[in-house]
Amino acid sequence: MTESMLQLLRCPYCGGQFTLHEAARRSAGGEIQTGVVWCECCAFPVVAGIPVLKSDAASGAAMRAIEAGRDEDALVSLLGLEAERGEAFRAMVLRNGVTTYREAIEILSPDPEGTYFVYRFSDPTYVLAETVMSALAQEPAVFRGPVLDLCGGSGHLTRVLTGLRPADRVVLADMFFWKLWLAKTITAPASVPVCCDANQPLPFAAGSFPTVVLSDAFPYIWQKRLLAGEMVRQAGPGGLIVMPHLHSSLGWNYSAGMTLTPRSYSALFAELQPRLFPDDALFGPAADRTGLDLSRPMSAEELGSENSFTLIATRDSRAFRAYAPQAMAPAAGALIVNPLYRISREGTDSVLTLTFPTAQYEEEFAATRRYLPDVLTLDVDASAPVTEWPASVDVETLRRRRVLIDAPPRYC
Repeated sequence: MTESMLQLLRCPYCGGQFTLHEAARRSAGGEIQTGVVWCECCAFPVVAGIPVLKSDAASGAAMRAIEAGRDEDALVSLLGLEAERGEAFRAMVLRNGVTTYREAIEILSPDPEGTYFVYRFSDPTYVLAETVMSALAQEPAVFRGPVLDLCGGSGHLTRVLTGLRPADRVVLADMFFWKLWLAKTITAPASVPVCCDANQPLPFAAGSFPTVVLSDAFPYIWQKRLLAGEMVRQAGPGGLIVMPHLHSSLGWNYSAGMTLTPRSYSALFAELQPRLFPDDALFGPAADRTGLDLSRPMSAEELGSENSFTLIATRDSRAFRAYAPQAMAPAAGALIVNPLYRISREGTDSVLTLTFPTAQYEEEFAATRRYLPDVLTLDVDASAPVTEWPASVDVETLRRRRVLIDAPPRYC
């Protein structure tokens, strides 16, 4: 967290600005890494460069640890790790950067959610959101920064946004500190993480983010009316709100959450004239990388019993047009074989076999087969770094089909 970011933050309870407790401040590389901020009503910790703007037992324990000079204890407290996992995490951190995202997940989230995150870079909802945001970024007058990625988890889509807007701040907000720590450490280190609860007022000054993104999470928010108003407050009258993959109460969805009808979702954002697009119509072009047509929204009635849809709210009609397919950008990280593939050797060939982690994952994300072949044979040692593969291997096509993914360093 930087001093300029501190000026944008507001208390979610009283709305006041924050002052940094200088005696508790510890900085590195021009950023505040550890500290305590306070307003007229509350105090909150800053740990690992992440302001934690929630009032709960973990935050209180973290502040006491900071004041006692026990920064590592503050970090473990906010990660919510009990004794055994806490010790495992301490050992991992002491390895000084050898840790991979996958190793960290095994400690921080050894459950189905952690599994979902490991394979996130090629799941259908990510592919859809990535394509929608990449298309809208072609209209810089509409897709303006700074950008707020709300409920962004451990930063997979945030990483895309930082690539689209390299000159602007991209803030990642989520209520789970461990996800933000992973994002800042591995997945999206160029982002600015803020720990807050989207069921409460957002801790930012009005109009701070002309572009607000909330992908695949709004149905799980109980205070939808409050959050919708806060998103509009952030974007302002000339802003853009993008919400890929909204679960509809008129269709069926895995882990549906607390769903609404398309009409009710639209009503929450009426001030910015939302338009709706069925995910089924967007997914095909996104999976095939053939461009995206946002010139044909549907009414709530036309959506009918569609399982999910994407809501885009802005008064600027330039956003709603057909977008041509874009050339593949150079890899931002390291090209790796999609972790959904098991690699085996047959002579000089490598056989890649699509292997889902669980039966439930395979059922929920069956649409990955649109672009991921079940079996693929390559005349190469696929366990070697892609940079060492011979020129005869069509790396570009493998990227387009997401057999190869552009992953952050130290991902798997």
